[in-house]
This record gives sequence, structure tokens and C-alpha cells, in this order.
Amino acid sequence: MSSLGGKLFITGHNGLVGRALLRHYATQPQWQIITRTKAELDLRDPHATDAFFAAERPDYVILAAAKVGGIKASYTQPVDFLLDNLQIQNAVLSAAHRFDVKKLLFLGSTCIYPKNAEMPIREDSLLTGPMESTNEPYGVAKIAGIKLCQGYRHQHGRDFICGMPANLYGSFDNFDPEHSHVLPSLIRRFHEAKLHNTPSVTLWGSGTPTREFLFVDDLAAACAFLLENYSGGDIVNIGTGQEISIREAAEIIRSIIGYTGEIRWDTTQPDGNPRRLLDVSRLDKLGWKAKTDFRTGVTQTYQWFLDNRATART
Repeated sequence: MSSLGGKLFITGHNGLVGRALLRHYATQPQWQIITRTKAELDLRDPHATDAFFAAERPDYVILAAAKVGGIKASYTQPVDFLLDNLQIQNAVLSAAHRFDVKKLLFLGSTCIYPKNAEMPIREDSLLTGPMESTNEPYGVAKIAGIKLCQGYRHQHGRDFICGMPANLYGSFDNFDPEHSHVLPSLIRRFHEAKLHNTPSVTLWGSGTPTREFLFVDDLAAACAFLLENYSGGDIVNIGTGQEISIREAAEIIRSIIGYTGEIRWDTTQPDGNPRRLLDVSRLDKLGWKAKTDFRTGVTQTYQWFLDNRATART
């Protein structure tokens, strides 16, 4: 049970992260959770955001609202990804300062880090090299948010902290085969291959690149932990500290779904970065570790997909 409590404004509560935060705080009666849909409150609008903070006076804020999407969306809509995220961050952080929020947690992304950062990626590698170009609009906006949080801490003494999650997956993920990330895409493809008795599934690349995957409910627990236990200007990586190859991930997902066909690897297609792993020693020293192993997390995610595929983003 948390020793903190009060009014907590969770932005982006209908998203993958926001819904996990709602599940976590549903077991914490000392918190009064405040949410608003985008239709009710456009966080890009500083005047509307100020009016909301003036009326509700939240004690704490978790800033999980963001314009997000895959490589194609980021490439074709750079203005939207940069401007929307800057506007959301600026409006919320400014209002949190003016209306005396006790503490705010800003969530970023690992795409802030240089494309060729040394593995595992330490927090101090930020701004030591160029980012992956396809992630730049989103990444630049998130870096601006980090710097703004650090600026409010330095200039105004505000307790604004920043967490950088690894690749996320879980309930309410996007399972659209064209626009989803790798794990929900694999779940959807193997599920449909099983359904239609497809003899094989072809996946891009060699399967050798490794990635770090964090179950979104673990992220929610980490956010609550940081809100309770961390007050510093340094950013904090949030992950498992473990990596798995895309090939091994595909095999595990295939076995969970029960697809018995062949996996073929199209090596004419790109692999992407060979590794993407966070150094989570800073969070580890604070006293938090992820609890959900990959197989358990994927099993729960697949069950959610089965139960909700009529309404899921598929």
C-alpha cells in the first residue's frame, strides 16, 4: 500500500499505458483518480488545460498522453508527431507548475537514445549521437519534454521526474497487422494462420536481432514505485534488463497460440537495429524489478486478444 495519496490525474487513460495505470490504481483506495477523454479535454490547448487544473487541482500527475504510431505514421506525419507532443507536454507541465502539483511523472521512450548507442543503453547516452531518423519527430519532442521537466526542477524547484520505458506490450495493444509493433503483430499473424490452417508464416529479416520487451502492467507498477520513491532530475530507464531474439520470441508466441505451421524468414528484408537493450541498474538500485516473464506476459496478452478481438484495434 502506497504511503502517498490524493488526487492523481492520469493523462492518456484510454491508451495502452493509461489503461494499465488504471488497473494498478484500482487497488489503491487512497487515490482519487481523475481522467478526461480527448473529447472532454484537448491537452494540446493550454487554455483548456489550465482551466481543468484550476478546477480539479490534482496533487499528482502521470503524463502518459502522447501522439504515438509506427515508423510509417511517424515518417508521413512528422509535423503532427512533433507539434502534438510538444503542445501536450508544454500545456500539462506549465499547468502543473502554475497550479502547484506536488509531483509529476513524465513518460518518454527509448527512441530518444542515439541509434548507435552502446548496449545496454545507459541514461547518460542521451544526446551523444544522432537518433534513428524515422523516430526523430517523436524522439525530439520527448527530449524537449525531459529538458522541460529538468528545467522546472532547476528553475522552480518542481518535483518533475522522467521515466523511459522499454518496448511495451499487453492488454489493449494495437493488433493491426499493418500498423502494430512486432509482438502484437506476431500474435495476430500466428492466430490467423492457425485459424485458416496456413502452412507457413513468413517473417521479415533473419530473426537474429534482439529486443527488450516490458509487460505494460509492470510499467504501471514501476510508475507507481517511482512516484513514491524517486525525486531526482536524472531520467530513469524502465525495463527488464533482459533481451530476447525476434526468432525466439516468434517461437514462444507460436507455441502459446498453438500454431503448428512453419516459420520462414525472408532475409531479403531488413533486420533493423541488431540490439536494443536498456541498462536498468539505476532503477534496480532504487529497489524495483520487473516481475512478469516473457511467456507469462504474452500468454496474458493473447488471452486478452481472444476475449476482446471484436473491439480491439485489429
